[in-house]
Amino acid sequence: MKRLAWGIALGFVACCTAAQERRNVFDDPFLQATAALPGCPVPQPPGYTEQEVREEAHVRAQHGTSCYRSGRCRLPNSYLYDKEIVPRVQQYIRQDGRFSDTTVWVLGQRRIVTLMGCVKTAAQKEELERAVLLVDDVMGVVNRVMVGTAGKPPYTVVGR
Repeated sequence: MKRLAWGIALGFVACCTAAQERRNVFDDPFLQATAALPGCPVPQPPGYTEQEVREEAHVRAQHGTSCYRSGRCRLPNSYLYDKEIVPRVQQYIRQDGRFSDTTVWVLGQRRIVTLMGCVKTAAQKEELERAVLLVDDVMGVVNRVMVGTAGKPPYTVVGR
């Protein structure tokens, strides 16, 4: 009987652990653009638990298609732009000499680019946001970049 109870308990733990596994099921593009500031906290890549996927699916379908229905997008879903936008943002940041001393990651969701990582100055943080807004098809920028590498980052980091 104890063996049966132990087996059920282990099965429950395995079930719940697997359910909490985070995967990038929506395939949101996430790339590192620069890597010049050692010690910059590494952001958690996009990932969702099964429960979050169920909660997010409807919202993503509605947000994704509203852009097309309103005439602001040429593609039928705004998430379809992201796989093209993020590599271009990465290229733009790398080729623009103002950001070669930064460590920056780029996430794309619904034509909105989220910047995470570290820059040297507040002015550089603002310049980075303005520069990314110039990339074709970028609708908006969420700037979660921190100045320096010390302190609590404004984004979730790997391992937390």
